Amino acid sequence: MLPNFAKSFVLEIITQEIALPNTTVQLFIRREDLIHPFVSGNKFRKLKYNLAQAKQDNQKTVVTFGGAFSNHIAAVAYAAQENELQSIGFIRGEELISKVNENPTLHFAAQCGMQLEFLSREDYRSKDSEIFTAALRHRLGSFFLLPEGGTNDLAVKGCEEILTNDDSEFNYICAAVGTGGTISGIINSASPHQKVLGFPALKGDFLQKDIRKFVKNKNWDLIDNYHFGGYGKVSAQLIQFINEFYNQTKIPLDPIYTGKMVFGVIDLIAKNYFPEYSKILLIHTGGLQGIKGMNAKLKEKNEPIIKFND
Repeated sequence: MLPNFAKSFVLEIITQEIALPNTTVQLFIRREDLIHPFVSGNKFRKLKYNLAQAKQDNQKTVVTFGGAFSNHIAAVAYAAQENELQSIGFIRGEELISKVNENPTLHFAAQCGMQLEFLSREDYRSKDSEIFTAALRHRLGSFFLLPEGGTNDLAVKGCEEILTNDDSEFNYICAAVGTGGTISGIINSASPHQKVLGFPALKGDFLQKDIRKFVKNKNWDLIDNYHFGGYGKVSAQLIQFINEFYNQTKIPLDPIYTGKMVFGVIDLIAKNYFPEYSKILLIHTGGLQGIKGMNAKLKEKNEPIIKFND
């Protein structure tokens, strides 16, 4: 049985071509960001079967984790409310306790009824330990546990539905990588002749191991030199690219995930990474809700901001 937030939306597969000068490569983008106004992109995919399972298990509460501008936190808060489930979000950073109303993501989550609890960064690092989970169950009783970012077997199952049979025409499938769930689903559903390229938003080589937990296919690789310094890090060059891309295509990109991936793919095309006449499909995984928070941080530093003006 589908959760309520998924029942009310008929998924329309929207794929747009991106015009590229001086190349034989064809570039397209799958607009997963348009799936749902509040549970968009890969969050819709990841939560679809997880919340269905929570309802099937007769759970009343969903517990999860995230940072100050987490797309996952915002999506879980809304989706849980739609399914008449209580949600509890454990947020990284005790300093945020007094800043909920100033933070657009946390404010939205709270408005959706999510109970926010704030952890020190030290305690947050232990969130996946058996001791931490046992203490939560002792305090809260029964609940449905979603990991940070929402990646688990059910999330991967949902992300396997991103590609359709019609997508076999593409030679390359490209997606941003956070916790590895989205790209794992894409790898599992890709055709043998296709190469899946992941663009990590984080520094470090741990993602290879995380992805291998969910996949058997070997037709994939990670391109790890477009993270712009690590998770949540941006540059004036990236912000300028996002603004120019929107002006040219009217497609908004987020600066944490998809913006970096699209920047990387277009840069690789310019460097002749892809063979001639390749057809490339980019997956837009949503995440646009975090732009308000990022712009606020950029304004504080008197740096260029993301502008989506027609």
